[in-house]
Amino acid sequence: MYIVIAGNIGSGKTSLTEILSEKTGMKAYFEDSDNPYIGDFYEDMSRWSFNLQIYFLGNRIRQAMQILDEGNDLIQDRTIYEDAYIFAANLHEMGLMSSRDFDTYMKIFDLSTKMISKPDLLIYLKAGVPTLVSQIRKRGRAYEMGIMDEYLERLNLKYNDWIENIYEGEVITIDVDNTDFIADPSLLDGLVTRIMDIKRRSDDCK
Repeated sequence: MYIVIAGNIGSGKTSLTEILSEKTGMKAYFEDSDNPYIGDFYEDMSRWSFNLQIYFLGNRIRQAMQILDEGNDLIQDRTIYEDAYIFAANLHEMGLMSSRDFDTYMKIFDLSTKMISKPDLLIYLKAGVPTLVSQIRKRGRAYEMGIMDEYLERLNLKYNDWIENIYEGEVITIDVDNTDFIADPSLLDGLVTRIMDIKRRSDDCK
């Protein structure tokens, strides 16, 4: 079974991935937060947007190859689809990634997705900007301290449009504003039950 966790910066994807991995026994794959371009990107987005996104895309392809090789039940922190439909698309719309770079990026993305299995389940962490800002500040990554509220709001709009109108597949949405699963992991018990039910159905179809 292949589960992916999607959500904006600071929505709690890594924490949820860790908790669900512990509760279900599924292997966790985490997003690489050590992108060597990320600090430069937040200093000068238009200069470094393509480099940043290509690096993230390359790591997502590497993870996909590991997933194909291992074939285990797994939970992945962030999806390759978000890289393209949320972050790269938003940078292009803001004029921070040129059309030439965006077109090149999307060609590589389209090729990559042909090699990747579609998730059995996507869990979307939906959070308002105040919640995102609070959680970004709590984790204290220096390069994220300058992220503007307007940027997070633009990403939220892209996420909502992607979930509602673009993504094809089973989705469970968690309202992070009103569900503090980090403080109380028992709030996820119902979700774990649903995951195990979906896993059983998936296993029965094999």
